[in-house]
Amino acid sequence: MIGIDKAKAYLKGFGEKLGICNQVNLLIIRDMMTKDSTLGKLYLDGEYLCETLELPWVDNKKSISCIPKGSYKVRFRYAEESASYNYTHLLVKDVLNRSYILFHIGNRTKDSRGCILTGKTRGKNFVGLSRKAHKIMMDSLIKKEKTDNINLIIKNR
Repeated sequence: MIGIDKAKAYLKGFGEKLGICNQVNLLIIRDMMTKDSTLGKLYLDGEYLCETLELPWVDNKKSISCIPKGSYKVRFRYAEESASYNYTHLLVKDVLNRSYILFHIGNRTKDSRGCILTGKTRGKNFVGLSRKAHKIMMDSLIKKEKTDNINLIIKNR
């Protein structure tokens, strides 16, 4: 696991470089990439929140690949906007050649078509306690003052 101080320093340096210090910053550090999945750690303004599970890297192909590393804008997506999810979740915006990349509840890669799943525990190709992790993430974001200005940084280790 990356240390909190290292995550904070990375976010601060990246934020200053991009001029995004007044934003809420989510950081995913992908630390295990296999042919079946991508696992990582999610930080909110440098504080560890939870584990992440994504599809493996397959050249950013729709529905079978995780998205490229980089920086993205994120917004809240409410239940009434979704035909599939009856709870508030996050939408990652402006992903090249992709749409509707979400942070949502799920435990295995079969629960994702390119989205980011959150969990409190993890194993091989799996995150556990996903509902709990999602609630913690959403509650933590709601407590922030600038929830209309969320930036996501994804870094491969």
